[in-house]
Order: sequence, then structure tokens, then C-alpha cells
Amino acid sequence: MKLTVLCDNMAGGKFQAEHGISYLIEYENESVLFDTGHSDVYLKNAAALGINLQEQVNAIVLSHGHWDHGNGLQYIYNKTLITHPSAFIKRYRKTDNSYIGLSLFKTNIRQRFQCVETKEPYYIHKHIIYLGEIPRVLDFESQQASFMDEKGVDDFVPDDSALAIIKDDALIIVVGCAHAGICNIVDYAMRITGIDTIEMIIGGFHLKKKDKQTLQTIEYLKHINVKKLYPSHCTELPALSLFYDKFNIKQVKTGQIMEI
Repeated sequence: MKLTVLCDNMAGGKFQAEHGISYLIEYENESVLFDTGHSDVYLKNAAALGINLQEQVNAIVLSHGHWDHGNGLQYIYNKTLITHPSAFIKRYRKTDNSYIGLSLFKTNIRQRFQCVETKEPYYIHKHIIYLGEIPRVLDFESQQASFMDEKGVDDFVPDDSALAIIKDDALIIVVGCAHAGICNIVDYAMRITGIDTIEMIIGGFHLKKKDKQTLQTIEYLKHINVKKLYPSHCTELPALSLFYDKFNIKQVKTGQIMEI
């Protein structure tokens, strides 16, 4: 399996960066694009690597309906788009009422893509699973809402999801922002697949501070013996420093290619 970082917050070498995520996953003759960032940066970085995404990719997974993960959809078309039905709602930050939803509305998206909208796990391939809606079962995660919908109701981002990839009887888990809670996501992936060996986790963990939640997250991930950990994107420096102390992590950069 190969995972190519087409977009993330940190630039690598000659590649551009922006606040967002886009990963290309190539596995067993399947190419899946996970998120698209918020501009065409992911396409430019792909081109610099000699990758034509419009030709190569059949399926796109949208981890959730926030601008920094899905606004890049306007630069690609005619693909299967897999996401949660709530990904297309209008949503705002509570702090300043700024809009953080997708620039393309549902009607536009359905015209551009063959949409698979599901709350249930969806098998893109027998070894690549879109997890659907993540149950919020752990009491230290997803307890507060920083966002609201167009009706002013708390938005806990129910559409936040991830990929579980099975390789050699172990799991590789790819997340966008982990608004559902990174440990909730991992717990659900293990329950859905029946596999409790975690080879790797990569993506945004949405942890900001050296606080109780970050410490409990680290304790959980240590307990289940995650082998490789790559928190990125919305995982901020105070939290990253704790992950470095406990896991000796390396920073994720655009253009990075991981052979797993």
C-alpha cells in the first residue's frame, strides 16, 4: 500500500501546503482520494509527482463537510464521492459566525459526482472501508461543539468519518479532523473489522492543548499499542509536543510518500 500526502499544513521540499488534508491511497489496484483540501493545491502537488488524479482516481472520500477538506472538490469531477448525508449542511463557527461549510452546495455536488451518501460502513474495496457515522462512546471525546448549523443548533459534526484499511491482518486508519474523537474512530474501526492490531494512524486529531483529553488520548493509543502515529493538520503544537514525547512522531509534510 502507498499513501501520498498531496495536501497538509506543512510544506515539504518543492511542494505547496495549505490548511487542509488530501491523501492519495493506492492499494490492490484501487486508487482512492481522501479529502481535497480547500483549493487546487492537491492537484498541483499531484502533478509535480507525475500523478494525474482526474485519470487515476475513481473514488473520492470526503471525511466531513468542512471547507478545508472539501472545497477542492470544485477542481475535479465525474467520480464516485463517498460521504455522510450531513456533509452538505450549512455550518458556522460559534466564535465569529464565519461560514465553514462547503463552497459547493448539494445540488452542485450531485451534478459533478456519483454520490454515495451513507451513515453505515461502506466497502470501497474488500480491504478499504469508509466507516460512516462514528458512535461517540468515550466520555473524554466529542463533548463540546465549537460549531453551529444554520438554525443555530450545536453542530458536533456527525458526518466526521474515516477510512479503515486492512493490510496483513492489521489496520491503517486515515482520518480527516477526528471531530468524532480519534479514539472513538479507532474503537469503531476495530469493532467493524474485528481487527485489534493498529499498524498506523494518520490525519488530523483535532487536539489543541496539553490537557486531560490529549493525555487520555495518548494513554488509549499506548494501551492498544499503535505502531506508527502521524498526527497532523488540526493537531496543534502543544498537543504535538506530547505525542512527540510519547511516540517520537515525525511531522507530516506535503509530497511525502509512505510505503506501508
